[in-house]
Amino acid sequence: MQTLIENGIAFIIALQSMGDWLTIPMRLFSYLGTEDFFFIVLPLLYWCVDASLGLRVGLILVTSSMLNYTGKLLFAGPRPYWVSAHVRALWAETTFGAPSGHAQHAVVVWGIIAAYGKKTWMWVVAILAIFLIGFSRIYLGSHFPHDVILGWLFGSLILWAFTRLWEPLGAWIGRKTFNQQVLIAFVVSFVFIAIGLGATTYRSDFQIPETWINNTLLAGTDIPAPVDASSIFTAAGTFFGLAVGAAWIMSLGGYQASGPLEKRALRYVIGLVGVIFFWMGLGAVFPHGDGLIVYSLRFIRYALVGWWVAGGAPWVFVRLKLAGYSQA
Repeated sequence: MQTLIENGIAFIIALQSMGDWLTIPMRLFSYLGTEDFFFIVLPLLYWCVDASLGLRVGLILVTSSMLNYTGKLLFAGPRPYWVSAHVRALWAETTFGAPSGHAQHAVVVWGIIAAYGKKTWMWVVAILAIFLIGFSRIYLGSHFPHDVILGWLFGSLILWAFTRLWEPLGAWIGRKTFNQQVLIAFVVSFVFIAIGLGATTYRSDFQIPETWINNTLLAGTDIPAPVDASSIFTAAGTFFGLAVGAAWIMSLGGYQASGPLEKRALRYVIGLVGVIFFWMGLGAVFPHGDGLIVYSLRFIRYALVGWWVAGGAPWVFVRLKLAGYSQA
């Protein structure tokens, strides 16, 4: 492992020595792999392009987020600028480095879009985006090359599992009643929480090396805080909300994302108002930190975001005659 770290640092320093002109495009590519960006893309896909594709993207992303958090705790790998003051922190993070979340999420999101579209040009675009997002993380000093490779591998496994299991699992769940579907969603979200808390407990006594702290202070970034259970409840809550919202709107007749461009645009604007309210509005009101109440409220907040995207907003669109039910 030490050899990987030393070689990785040398590689990153060589990349960063190519010049600052790469910083802006690399930050742009890196942003394309963030969860914030996907929070913008997911509603666009679900409300305005194809609801089935949007649901796939949402569910695979939150699953990837949960597994990535667990993987980071198991590997407990440092960020490059934590271990070397010679690496510039052009994109700071406080979590562990391996596997790269950006690289992993890029594979599952762009990969599921390409797999759904089944067109060669979509796969070319997806592979290019996946590579550039991963490469940007190395240049920016956020990840070692092996972090990115692990992210790509983990993402590929998740993508493979989703593409293989989506149809049979979807058919099985489709035969259940709405109440049963809600129960299934709750059980899966509870499993997410159990796995995440297990990994958190495993690393609860981790002592951050003094070198990591000193180097982050030299870089002018936040001190590492890699064991944070809030990510667990974010992923679990969003999964539960998406699943319940999708089940509810399907019980009403399903949601049809087609329609004139002006109606699609208006849906997106109206829908984003709701996302901002539940995501940012409740985030400003609900308490932050640790503890059962804080984590429970975080679960509720993100469950409401997921429910709004998959069910609440589409219901509003239909009531406003901006969309229709797919089985109408």
